Amino acid sequence: MKSIVCIPTYNESENIIRMIDAVFGYVPTTHILVIDDGSPDGTASLVRARMASDERVHIVERAGKLGLGTAYCAGFAYALERDYDVIMQMDADFSHDPKDLLRFLVAIEDHDLIIGSRYVQGVNVINWPMSRLLLSWFANVYTRVITGMPIADATGGFKCFRAEVLRKIDLAKIRSNGYAFQIEMNYKTWRLHVRMMEIPIIFTDRISGISKMSKNIVYEAAFLVWKLKLATIFSFGKH
Repeated sequence: MKSIVCIPTYNESENIIRMIDAVFGYVPTTHILVIDDGSPDGTASLVRARMASDERVHIVERAGKLGLGTAYCAGFAYALERDYDVIMQMDADFSHDPKDLLRFLVAIEDHDLIIGSRYVQGVNVINWPMSRLLLSWFANVYTRVITGMPIADATGGFKCFRAEVLRKIDLAKIRSNGYAFQIEMNYKTWRLHVRMMEIPIIFTDRISGISKMSKNIVYEAAFLVWKLKLATIFSFGKH
């Protein structure tokens, strides 16, 4: 299957070339798409230079910092237009281990969505302060209770989709970001009644660069789960 890895970036010049090399070290046949939100640190120029000598590397450059969710949607649209069969997503900062991409590609042969899960087998997070770990864990419990999704890690960003699943989702209507985007995509996929599977990963907090986490990201996710739930209830009422 023809696969591509979507990696959104904003000021990831310290990581992006190392990540590209690491991904190809484990999965040399895949392609990589960087979606850069106008990084002032020159991330995009590093990627363009790599593209000159490697046809497996691609880039979508956006005008500014438009958000993680729309970055992924732009990447998904790019991949769908070019008929990739498998579309993966991951962070650029090595919090997601590129060697797990191999496991994704094996598992996706019998599934439609693979989620790299921090919580499906205990708690597999390294270098997070306890406050952030508890926030993440409770956010996932909260999400499961409100939405009913049987997913242990609905807020994680390390995933693998079959292209036909993404074609069934109206990506143009998705405006959420951060945790909320991950929850919304999982929810819309789950509502399609496709084959989903969580596989355990070890998440390691970034070593270099700056985290994009903020309180607004948390608040957005907290409200989104109710929005999704209510939209589902009202849609039932129309039939």
